[in-house]
Amino acid sequence: MKIVILGLSITSSWGNGHATTYRSLLRALAARGHDITFLERNAPWYAENRDLPSPEYCRTRLYEDLDHLETEFTGEIRSADLVIVGSYVPEGIEAGDLVLRQATGVTAFYDIDTPVTLARIDRGVDYLAARQIPAYDLYLSFTGGPTLDLLHERYGARNPRPLYCSVDADQYRPDPAAGPGKYDLGYLGTYSDDRQPVLDKLMLQAALRWPEGRFTVVGPQYPPTLLWPKNVHRMQHLPPDRHRRFYTRLRYTLNVTRRDMVHAGYSPSVRLFEAAACGTPIISDQWRGLALFFTPETEILLSGSPKQTLRYLRQIPEADRRQIGQRARMRVLQAHTSEHRAAELESYVLDVRGQPPGPPFTSAVLERTAS
Repeated sequence: MKIVILGLSITSSWGNGHATTYRSLLRALAARGHDITFLERNAPWYAENRDLPSPEYCRTRLYEDLDHLETEFTGEIRSADLVIVGSYVPEGIEAGDLVLRQATGVTAFYDIDTPVTLARIDRGVDYLAARQIPAYDLYLSFTGGPTLDLLHERYGARNPRPLYCSVDADQYRPDPAAGPGKYDLGYLGTYSDDRQPVLDKLMLQAALRWPEGRFTVVGPQYPPTLLWPKNVHRMQHLPPDRHRRFYTRLRYTLNVTRRDMVHAGYSPSVRLFEAAACGTPIISDQWRGLALFFTPETEILLSGSPKQTLRYLRQIPEADRRQIGQRARMRVLQAHTSEHRAAELESYVLDVRGQPPGPPFTSAVLERTAS
């Protein structure tokens, strides 16, 4: 297929989790033979922090405003077999209207922030209007479960389908050369008001209770007024090409979920799959649907208190710790790589077209990524 995507940003991962999702998915789509153009608004924040200005697996085109988008790229939109508009695209409602007017192929809205979107759409968000939901051929959602029924029954989505985040298993894998974990527990994530109380409870209070423990928090936008325990190392930003090194040098990593995602359930984070692919055991907060992705206590550990976090960190034997990480890695390789998501997207598009599905994601690919 010829695919055109209007997304928040693929060129910069600075404070932008969308970039990781787009990069892994587009790389897998290109490997399956698709021709991809990514259209990105030339926003100052991302322009100043571009860590991948020209991905090798797609053509990246920057546009300055809506007039520039319409003048320069309407031809691309008209000729595409599939046009995807992503959540949080600047002036996304107007960009979506342009796509819905001009596209001749399948149109899709890719909501990487579904619970946030649905919590706010009745009050108004600037990247999607409720009237547009039934107009798209596909509504691709980062959230599954009952949210898909809500999209169909309340908002009229014709074909709501889950397209969860995933991981590029070629880039995220265990490091045989990694020695003993440099940190007992690490967290990678941008600051948010709703996640911070959970991070405080599950990690920072644990750090205060265990001064000998080693902890690290990596991510931008944390308020300078925050007070960190002395045994918590802070880093402002870590580009994606250093995430694997980060995870493989942790004994455990912490997963903390946004409030809207907890409420909706069935909303795995890309950090879950990245850490698991590296074989790093995960301690997570709890949310509905988590067991669909990892089996609690055997593939992932659930914590609701600093005491529980410390019990995992200090009492699980080393051999058991490693087995938890390895079991989670195998689960990801079986169902949650970017190759799986690319094949799922193809099947959704072919279903809308009324065509039979193409070649499946085969065991040969799984064996390659596992190795």
